Amino acid sequence: MNQEYFMRLALEAAKKGDALYGAVIVKDNEVVAAAYNTVTRDSDPSAHAEVNVIRNLTTKLKNPSLEGYSIYTTGEPCPMCATACVWFGISEIIYGASIQDLISINQAQINISCEEVIAKSFRNIKVTKGILKNECLELFA
Repeated sequence: MNQEYFMRLALEAAKKGDALYGAVIVKDNEVVAAAYNTVTRDSDPSAHAEVNVIRNLTTKLKNPSLEGYSIYTTGEPCPMCATACVWFGISEIIYGASIQDLISINQAQINISCEEVIAKSFRNIKVTKGILKNECLELFA
């Protein structure tokens, strides 16, 4: 399994959502949770794919710590989602399309990178960008 494999699973999850964003969480090279955006369906502005997948997994684990887990997201985590990754101890964020990429195709975004959020936090989270970027952007074509 490689990063592209896991990102393809996030892409598939995205297609089920209200807005075309998907996320999967991986540990020890195995997908342990997947989710997508349900903001409209749930009337919940925090129901982004990343928040949903974190909620699903921490509820299942009955543990708020996700240290040692990686999250794959089709779009760079917004400041809210990046902060959730910090609070829950995600060890690595891997994303496809950056906030700048999304802004360039007229997707509403808050122009603060996840790396800026992490830099001002108390955690050191590894960030890998641009995995299947074009495929992630094609969700919005």
